[in-house]
Amino acid sequence: MTSIVRRFVREEEGASLAEYALLLGVITVALIGIITAFRESIANIFNRTTTTLNSAGTT
Repeated sequence: MTSIVRRFVREEEGASLAEYALLLGVITVALIGIITAFRESIANIFNRTTTTLNSAGTT
């Protein structure tokens, strides 16, 4: 039984998984913040692109 506990303490796979999950959470929060901050700019870019493509197709 003690060998199982020792092996569990020595293995770091669980720690790596927790670190990756934390990193993924930080990246997700950062992306949501960036998209929210630049929402108007992103919408304007898509609107201009759509307008340009529509006007190019009608000529």
